[in-house]
Amino acid sequence: MKRKKDDLDRTIEEALRRDPTLAEGLEKAGQAWDIAFQVYDLRKKTGLTQTQLAKLVGTKQSNIARVESADYSSYTFKTLEKITKALKARLEIRIVPASNRKAVHPVN
Repeated sequence: MKRKKDDLDRTIEEALRRDPTLAEGLEKAGQAWDIAFQVYDLRKKTGLTQTQLAKLVGTKQSNIARVESADYSSYTFKTLEKITKALKARLEIRIVPASNRKAVHPVN
C-alpha cells in the first residue's frame, strides 16, 4: 500500500520540476543510505561492534563508521566484499535497464 503525499513529497516534486538533474543525486543518495543501513543492520544482527568488525576486515573502526554513514559513497568493491565476508553475508550487485528504476520516493 502506498502512502499519501506529504509536504516533503511535494517539495521534492517541485524541486525536480525546477531541476531534473536532482533525480540522479537523489538516486545516488538513496543507494548510499541503502548500503549504510544494510551494513549497520548486518553488523548489529551478528552482535559485532564497529571495532570488532574493523578487526575482522583489517581496517580501522573509523572506516567502518564511514561505510555506515549515509553521507559516504566512496567505498570500493573490495572493501564491501571484505565487510560482507566478515559478516558472513554475500555481496550482490545488479545492473538493470534505466527504464526499470524504482522511484526514489514512491508516493500516491
